[in-house]
Amino acid sequence: MTTTAEHLRNTLDGRFRDVKNRVRQELTNPVFRPHYTPNTVIARTKVGEQMRIMASQGAAEDGFKKEHGGNGDVGAAVTQIEMLAMSDLSLMVKAGVQWGLFGGAVENLGTERHHQEYVPRIISLDLLGCFAMTETGHGSDVQSLETTATYDPETQEFVIDSPTPSSRKDYIGGAAETARVAAVFAQLITPDGEGHGVHCLIVPIRDDKGNDLPGVTTSDCHYKGGLPGVDNGRIQFDHVRVPRENLLNKYADVAPDGTYTSPIENIGRRFFTMLGTLIRGRVTVGGSAGAAARVGVDIATRYALERRQFSAPDDEQEVLLMDYLVHQRRLLPLIARSYALQFAQNELVAKCHELQTADDPDPEEQRELESRAAGLKAANTWHATRAIQEAREACGGAGYLAENRLIALKADTDVFTTFEGDNHVLIQLVAKELLTAYADDIKGMSPVEWVRFAANFAGERVMKRTAAQTIMQTILDTRQDNEEEGSLFNRGTQVKMFEDREEYMLASVARRLQGKSKEMSAFDAFNAVQDHVLHAATAHIDRIILEAFVAGIDTCEDASVEGREAREILEMVCDLYALSVIEEDKSWFVEHRFLSTERAKAVTRGINDRCRRLRPHAETLVDGFGIPEQLRYAEMLHPEHIPDADEHAEQDAKSAGVI
Repeated sequence: MTTTAEHLRNTLDGRFRDVKNRVRQELTNPVFRPHYTPNTVIARTKVGEQMRIMASQGAAEDGFKKEHGGNGDVGAAVTQIEMLAMSDLSLMVKAGVQWGLFGGAVENLGTERHHQEYVPRIISLDLLGCFAMTETGHGSDVQSLETTATYDPETQEFVIDSPTPSSRKDYIGGAAETARVAAVFAQLITPDGEGHGVHCLIVPIRDDKGNDLPGVTTSDCHYKGGLPGVDNGRIQFDHVRVPRENLLNKYADVAPDGTYTSPIENIGRRFFTMLGTLIRGRVTVGGSAGAAARVGVDIATRYALERRQFSAPDDEQEVLLMDYLVHQRRLLPLIARSYALQFAQNELVAKCHELQTADDPDPEEQRELESRAAGLKAANTWHATRAIQEAREACGGAGYLAENRLIALKADTDVFTTFEGDNHVLIQLVAKELLTAYADDIKGMSPVEWVRFAANFAGERVMKRTAAQTIMQTILDTRQDNEEEGSLFNRGTQVKMFEDREEYMLASVARRLQGKSKEMSAFDAFNAVQDHVLHAATAHIDRIILEAFVAGIDTCEDASVEGREAREILEMVCDLYALSVIEEDKSWFVEHRFLSTERAKAVTRGINDRCRRLRPHAETLVDGFGIPEQLRYAEMLHPEHIPDADEHAEQDAKSAGVI
């Protein structure tokens, strides 16, 4: 018989639940048991061993096409790497760099000659690589990278050079020790001196003994805020020559005589098309942050169900932390948001799988995928930062001990808001897509052209729904829209509030842009409304997350008593998510008269009500996350076993391969 928690887990796991269950089983191998150490030598050694075990079991094959030696199951590949976050985020990042970013660049930007030479070796770890995009001077603004790749027709080679101190490749995972080659993003310059924008080339950086090759200088970033198992490093090039064939030439090529050709004439459109093929990394980072957040909230919830503090009057026994409303208020909305984000992530992964396995993907759907991936990456990573911090605080001093996992989760996820796109930049990307109605020509627009376009055409935008189209329409058609407090629990009313906020914000941003662009430069006009732009995009992201939650509930099988209970719980959790979002932006709803002051108070009462009703189901809810016991292991939840210093030392020695 399937329990209520299992119904929740099956629903939350979504389309790729079989993959998730398989990975859960594989991660019960003792070698994947989380063990925090700040020692980079030990941590890097441990991750290297884990990677080899994964490779030997064929873990990377799903991420590559069948004709290149893989299985061609994109959704499974993304799901697997997300799941690694429950074990060790250093492992997740290393696997993501090797097979997702480096391997993805070779497969998606290269052609047959690159596929045959590199992909099988990348899958097996025979060839370790890194993804050399970010530079000291430019991270988010990839189009302005300074590394150059100048073609020399006499030798038929590209000359890779770091012409300025700020052109040094920086923070590159794998560059400090393990990578032998790099996928280097550089400004391609032909013999006539013309620049053709950023392109990617395969550049060897070390020999088989780990020594830098001539012209290459690597260095180690050493200690960071977290991720001790990732060997982040820096790379500088001094006129390093590579064969012409090392250009990943799917979207552009250079003939032996130096003639440049590309099927995409517009330099901006070509750049965004190339980057769009690498969307999988952004999808994975967001999903991994969500997985880490669930581990943190799971641990804090279980601690709150064991830990007692203070006794109630006329009661000798102290009160469980989870029985205090303030503690429910701290943790249960985070659980609700974790559920909501996972349902949205499920839709995103499914869409990514469909488009990246399609023979001829629709360009508009591809752009919509990029926008959604950007928005959910930001939402997931900001949630992880907030949720893990709250979980740490909710566990008091115990949460500050390494043996209870939370400080490692906190440190390791901190940079997730920055890499694979700074969150504030990504939110603006979402807004750009919304304000230009997914227009075909925005990819090649300059910022000035884009502002003018947005100001004039945003009004033509038609709201695009998620996979829940039919369900959402039914909900809206049957909604109860009145001023009674009870209607706040009506799904149609909640959805309408989310939609109205998004539509109002986008329309007002467009009007402000239009007015400002007549008074000042395009840059100043956009800069003047930038805060408004971010708020509008955030409202859009909130709406698609709520829609995904609604669609997710609809997939919950409720033929059994347990199934019906699971569905009822999910409905309450969805209420809690929706009302929490409204409460966080309560001032906007009140200022714009979408909520009266009395109704605003009812939102707070509604959240308290849902917290009280969900309290008896707290353990069931975190059981629904499906985190294996070994991967959420915290010593404070097992007071019968308190490890001493000798045990920790022995564990470190084992991780380093000493014993």
